[in-house]
Amino acid sequence: QVQLVESGGGLVQIGGSLRLSCAASGRSVSTFNQGWFRQAPGKEREFVVGSNPTLGSTYYEESVRGRFTFSRDYAKNTVYLQMRNLKPEDTAIYYCAGGTRDWGTVTYDDPAAYDDWGQGTQVTVST
Repeated sequence: QVQLVESGGGLVQIGGSLRLSCAASGRSVSTFNQGWFRQAPGKEREFVVGSNPTLGSTYYEESVRGRFTFSRDYAKNTVYLQMRNLKPEDTAIYYCAGGTRDWGTVTYDDPAAYDDWGQGTQVTVST
């Protein structure tokens, strides 16, 4: 089991930037897949990005592609989500997730592909 702790959320103006961090413990980030999901008030949890360290592949949800960047620091055992050009529709609680399931059977954008979740961090983009 992996413990995941997010940080870095906050209040930002439209067009601003934030970097979310997700510190992992109990297992190296090189050995499991990571994802970021978000949930806005009254909405279901939605996929943001998924990354497979073994394959070196990263997939972004269409609305964040080109604005958000996923990265991984093996020395710190931490993954990041750099968010730029933030929009009001990006306002949500952001969750870090980890899992080892084969993405050939459960796709990377499905929450069921991940077994471990952080507590979430709030991102609010002001208008």
